[in-house]
Amino acid sequence: MGSVLSYFGGLCGEKKAIEEERFLRANDRPFNLAYKYANNAIKTSKYNIITFLPLNLFEQFRRLANAYFFFLFCLQLIPQVSSLSWFTTAVPLVLVLSITAVKDANDDINRHKNDKQVNNRMVEVLVDGELKKEKWMNVEVGDIVKLGSNEFVTADLLLLSSSEPLNLVYVETAELDGETNLKVKQALTVTGDMGDCIEVLANFKGEVKCEPPNNRLDKFRGNLTVNQQTYSLDNDKVLLRGCTLRNTEWCFGVVIFGGPDTKLMQNSGKTSFKRTSIDHLMNVLVLCIFGFLAFMCTVLSIGNAIWEAHEGSNFTAFLPREPGIDTGLSSFLTFWSYVIVLNTVVPISLYVSVEIIRLGNSFFIDWDRKMYYPKNDTPAQARTTTLNEELGQIKYIFSDKTGTLTQNIMTFNKCTINGKAYGELFDFAGQRVEITEKTEKVDFSWNRLADPKFVFHDHSLMETVREGSPEAQDFFRLLALCHTVMPEEKKEGELYYQAQSPDEGALVTAARNFGFVFRSRTPETITVMEMDRHVNYELLAVLDFNNVRKRMSVIVRNPEGKLTLYCKGADTIIYERLHPSCNKLMEVTSGHLSEYAGDGLRTLVLASKELDERYVDDWMQRHHEAVIAMDGREEKLDELYEEMEKDMMLLGATAVEDKLQDGVPQTIEQLSKADIKIWVLTGDKQETAENIGYSCNMLREEMKEVFVVAANTAEEVEEELRNARRKMCPEAPDKATVIRSRAGLFWLEKTKTVEDEKVDGQYGLIINGHSLAFALEKGMELELLRTACMCQTVICCRVTPLQKAQVVKLVKKYKQAVTLAIGDGANDVSMIKAAHIGVGISGQEGMQAALSSDFSFAQFRYLQRLLLVHGRWSYIRMCKFLQYFFYKNFTFTFVHFWYAFFCGFSAQTVYDEWFITLYNMVYTALPVLGLSLFDQDVNDRWSFQYPQLYVPGQLNMYFSKKAFVQCALHSGYSSLVLFFIPWAAMHDTVRDDGKDVADYQSFALLAQTCLLIVMNTQLCLDTHYWTAVNQFFVWGSLAAYFAITFTMYSNGMFLLFTSAFPFVGTSRNSLNQPNVWLTIFLTSLLCLLPVVAFRFIRIQLRPTINDKVRYKVRREALPAPAPRRPPARRVSTRKSGYAFSHSQGYGDLVTSRKFLLKRVVRPRQVIFAQTDSPLAQNQPQHYRTIAEEPEVTKNVSWEL
Repeated sequence: MGSVLSYFGGLCGEKKAIEEERFLRANDRPFNLAYKYANNAIKTSKYNIITFLPLNLFEQFRRLANAYFFFLFCLQLIPQVSSLSWFTTAVPLVLVLSITAVKDANDDINRHKNDKQVNNRMVEVLVDGELKKEKWMNVEVGDIVKLGSNEFVTADLLLLSSSEPLNLVYVETAELDGETNLKVKQALTVTGDMGDCIEVLANFKGEVKCEPPNNRLDKFRGNLTVNQQTYSLDNDKVLLRGCTLRNTEWCFGVVIFGGPDTKLMQNSGKTSFKRTSIDHLMNVLVLCIFGFLAFMCTVLSIGNAIWEAHEGSNFTAFLPREPGIDTGLSSFLTFWSYVIVLNTVVPISLYVSVEIIRLGNSFFIDWDRKMYYPKNDTPAQARTTTLNEELGQIKYIFSDKTGTLTQNIMTFNKCTINGKAYGELFDFAGQRVEITEKTEKVDFSWNRLADPKFVFHDHSLMETVREGSPEAQDFFRLLALCHTVMPEEKKEGELYYQAQSPDEGALVTAARNFGFVFRSRTPETITVMEMDRHVNYELLAVLDFNNVRKRMSVIVRNPEGKLTLYCKGADTIIYERLHPSCNKLMEVTSGHLSEYAGDGLRTLVLASKELDERYVDDWMQRHHEAVIAMDGREEKLDELYEEMEKDMMLLGATAVEDKLQDGVPQTIEQLSKADIKIWVLTGDKQETAENIGYSCNMLREEMKEVFVVAANTAEEVEEELRNARRKMCPEAPDKATVIRSRAGLFWLEKTKTVEDEKVDGQYGLIINGHSLAFALEKGMELELLRTACMCQTVICCRVTPLQKAQVVKLVKKYKQAVTLAIGDGANDVSMIKAAHIGVGISGQEGMQAALSSDFSFAQFRYLQRLLLVHGRWSYIRMCKFLQYFFYKNFTFTFVHFWYAFFCGFSAQTVYDEWFITLYNMVYTALPVLGLSLFDQDVNDRWSFQYPQLYVPGQLNMYFSKKAFVQCALHSGYSSLVLFFIPWAAMHDTVRDDGKDVADYQSFALLAQTCLLIVMNTQLCLDTHYWTAVNQFFVWGSLAAYFAITFTMYSNGMFLLFTSAFPFVGTSRNSLNQPNVWLTIFLTSLLCLLPVVAFRFIRIQLRPTINDKVRYKVRREALPAPAPRRPPARRVSTRKSGYAFSHSQGYGDLVTSRKFLLKRVVRPRQVIFAQTDSPLAQNQPQHYRTIAEEPEVTKNVSWEL
């Protein structure tokens, strides 16, 4: 009952008070309950047993069509109005309502099961001074909970203490942002000192004041008051629901937000009811049809009034009027009678058929083996069954990067040392050889500490290192020393690295395999195994990385006392600080870097410098003074770093590949050919996003220019956008032209459209989150939209989840184009829900995006099959279905209209009542479903061969208002032929034995037989792809018609149900006459001949892309799967391929004594870090290597 009251309370405008600030006290339930905060139970279901029937019926009757048919049913219960039996409407209506109700009930039962499973998870809660097991749903705000390793975080918690030194915890946020590399959270010292002492924790009465519930995953602000002391809280102190605790034995936290208030659930948001453009068009067309129906009924009722006035009195002798009914009332009743008779212009079976077609096409997506990912046992899934045809009309794709385009795996690919490049293979002719799975790998078995998963193919590098080349050994020595990686060695020889960025993990692992194994570190020393020799280095200083410096250095002393500076960073930064003697080597290295940049690899340049002991002592003293300085500390440190990092000697450069998912470049190429624009919206740094843009062919060297917008003020952003637009299209007006119009039901929806502007050549645009925030403001959004839409590729980096949704909404608002968003984490949910179609990448990453999406699969490459095959087929099938359905029903109804002029406008039906009832439900239902489920203009291989076949869907070429009018005119012609040819042929006709056959029942049988044969033949003309099912449905429906007709018109049925089956013997008497069959043949010929002629002439004079490809299909063999092409070496004009997903502040942490306190080694789950984090600026992350099966690169080019 409460659900009903709350539902109708919501309808009546009852609103929950908006929370402006959250205030809570730990371990004080009565205090917190007074604020009526939500507990930790979640509810995603819509109904319960009591509310299901009333709410479901209420929702169903809000649909215009259902309400209309219910109104018709009520009309049919009035004897004076009804011209048809009540069951002709009641049976289909009950069927539709029942099917929809069962589907809704099944969906809601699944929601209830999921809710119950989550709400009944157990967690330890501190209650009355002791830990007790409680269900998640019983946890309240202010409760202190204990989490163990590998447990899900129960609610949004303020971290109090943990088992780790410095009160650190490690969490995996895959469910939130799709990233599997670990992130570090740290409790305040004042709470961390409580440890796991239950007595102290039970007496903790800290008070938290913080922001109200919101969906910002990367921000948190609040204060904790303990013993009248106030401490600031930020995102690093909070564990969010959806995270998983890793590598941490235990931690305690106080619940800040529970259940629906958690950031995970806030990001899930309310699911808006998405409808396709065809749905919206159908609503408008149905409204027009209602108007046309009213017009026809008005004409016929006026005709009835005229006929009654002039002719009706002649019939009153044997057809007396009922008392009190005069001409005016008769005309009024006739109007409603014709509303019933002509209601088939909008048959209820239309909506049933549409749902069945969408469901069938959804199953095809679910069952498609070519979209199944065997590694994770993940099939494609159509989570929403109402949007299939929209997949065939996509114009804009908005994609996340991390975990969507990339695999989250970094690999050491190539390097250049002392001017010589390594990592590529060449044949005897000097031609580059493509590296495949079969290519021989370098054997690292000589190195007992090598990582068995590391793969490298260039044997010459190993030979160079083992031969003792000082430059090569110094190169890998630098990689083993200059980093902030933390090692962990559980057993002798089993090394695992934790790195705050996966780039560092990949470089240290490369050094490990080539004989320079980073073994351990203390705050003052680094231990390395150099070619099986144990070497201890004294670590004097870490010159930490930041986004301005774009480099990192260490100063170390080797056992012989030699002091060396090792530095790695961006090429442009390092080159400025090299000794002049390196100029020649720098030129050679720059050439190699250009090649690496052309391959989309992420590069770092390495340099070193020998140092003087006295100079270092002096520098260290000044460094210490700068560190403890109260004022200008950062500036002083920067000066010292600049002083140290100069006149360095160049060692070489590394090239790391941020591995793309299989088939990403080919997929993007195919989608571009289909005139789909792809925008990447990522939280990553600009350099990282730009590198991926080049790797997957979104940004190309042949582009005229790639604009970068990275200004810090609104005026500068606007100026940069305007300058970019003027370069691309100098003649474009300064102000955007916004076309305002109306659309939707009753034309109440106001639309604004900004037309596309033509650009000569291809351009790219990169804009960072700071600039994007200004560009999305009201006065500048049109400038952003115009500039971005002129570009072939747009990459937005450092964007928040909210900004992702804002960009999607901006395009939806002004482009009137169909949009698709694809992502894999909770930070993509708002974007996925904002777009017309949301696609989630499911698998080993987070499932939050997949759960909120309309379609999900495991790999980005499946997107091309979803759109170019399933989407295009679904759109074409739906358009064919609607054209054919309106045609057959308009024709059926217009015959009634013409017959009215011959029956005194009496609302008599031209067909038998049983034919009217079964026409849409039985006789024509299955053939059109066969067409709409199985038809293909060309098969999937030809669809990939010619992506341009996708373009007509974007332009709404197959079904529009124009196509609807053409369909109505075609129906008008066919109905004239179907009525007047049989009428003229039967008029004054006699049988072979001289008896009359021109009675009403014989004419009805002839008209409906002609109609059914013409409809089936028309469907055969529309079918491009015949299957056994189609054949069975077409011939089966005709056979069923004749079988049912002969049965219903038999003597037996007449004797059993005399009033229900009055057409006794009609079929036997009519269908044995040759002139009846001749009439059927001539009628069918006259209906279909103009259609065939028109299509023939159109194909000859104005063939469409489909016509051309289908002609090619008939003349050529099936295209073979595209061969796998090795990636072509591009000559890069890019200055730098630098990209390093590192963040500031980790240098201090690794040199902290507290961080490396001795502790008992516990077994830990090994996690392989697979990506750089969008939030890398906010906290360190961790890189782990594990013994996992390497993924076999699949040859997916057969899909293309």
